[in-house]
Amino acid sequence: MHERVVITGMGAVTPLGNSWPDTWDALKNGRSGVGPITAFDASDFPTRIAAEVRGFDAAALLPVKRLNRSSRASQLAVAAAREAVADAGFGTSLAELDAGISINSAVSGYPEIQDATRLFDRSGMRPVSPSFVASSLTNMPACEVAMDLGVHGPVNASALACASGTHALLDARRTLLAGEADVVVAGGTDAAITPVMFAGLTAMRGLSRNNDAPEEASRPFDANRDGFVFGEGAVVCTLELLSHARARGAQVYAEVLGGAMTSDAFHIVAPEPSGKYAARAISQALHRSGLDPADVDLICAHGTSTVANDLTETLAIRTAFGSEADRLAVTAPKSMTGHLIGAAGTLASLLCACAIGEGVIPPTINYSDPDPECDLDYVPRTARERAVRYAVTNAFGFGGQNCVVAFGPV
Repeated sequence: MHERVVITGMGAVTPLGNSWPDTWDALKNGRSGVGPITAFDASDFPTRIAAEVRGFDAAALLPVKRLNRSSRASQLAVAAAREAVADAGFGTSLAELDAGISINSAVSGYPEIQDATRLFDRSGMRPVSPSFVASSLTNMPACEVAMDLGVHGPVNASALACASGTHALLDARRTLLAGEADVVVAGGTDAAITPVMFAGLTAMRGLSRNNDAPEEASRPFDANRDGFVFGEGAVVCTLELLSHARARGAQVYAEVLGGAMTSDAFHIVAPEPSGKYAARAISQALHRSGLDPADVDLICAHGTSTVANDLTETLAIRTAFGSEADRLAVTAPKSMTGHLIGAAGTLASLLCACAIGEGVIPPTINYSDPDPECDLDYVPRTARERAVRYAVTNAFGFGGQNCVVAFGPV
């Protein structure tokens, strides 16, 4: 019998809310999570806005010892994972189950490295914490979640830059289909709103400088887009085999049908201009999921609000979908969330699942001046009620890593 992998739980801590229901409600209602930076004094920076998580109290989540040893990215991941596992009906522990973890991150260690370096430069070796090295590792959010939930199965963590959160679902799906676990907690997390990060992104000229109107700064596919908005957050879901979910009477949100990865092999940050390798990832994802272009109703776009990415993604969608491209609804949640880096792809994945289940497509806000070269239906400004049979999410990471996943009903 062909096994199927489904989403049974959702959790999130994002600039739109400290739970998935709050985040989903904000997405449907077109609310922005972008505002002035509070994480550090950005008064001398060209970009003084970000998409920050607000009202998150890690001290209420973890005991002091774990709080002091863990990064903010790990703390956000633990909170989102607890919600996803509880939403799936597993309570607070997976210790009695054959469970695994796949939680990815791109830049989770940046704040810890920056703080330890500053401390070392100022005071030498002695003040540097013994937990510094471990807390700054990319795999530590996944390991912290495993310890929190009592997971003793496979714990995986991969770094694919902005495609990390999308890849986590593919990794989890492979783990389940290989019979290595019955349940996998999967997602992405990042929290690196720091001076050094913003200095580097400023040097790259990648960030929006729309400081006077932060809620309007992220404007994917709009002719006046001027860069992306850096954000933070964690988005996690519980995946399991459909047979396992049905045997315990679990709710099921959507099926993870399959996906694909390709490489531009072109540039460390710029996308390959024609979009042909991104298009290849889309086409392969459809083929491996048993879908034709005509089956898909929704694309959750990578949609960063940069000139090059949005144009390239439009070209990729047109190449992959051909005559079906004009029929598609294309939404860009980064218009509201900013770019959550490692968590962005998981948020897009859960958006697809909820759109299939509810027949509501969140909008691309701030889309007011169409770019003639970006000529698809981007669901401008307000949500749309529309039946969604199948949905696809795109994620394109620095270094040219393209990851696409398809979702469908159960």
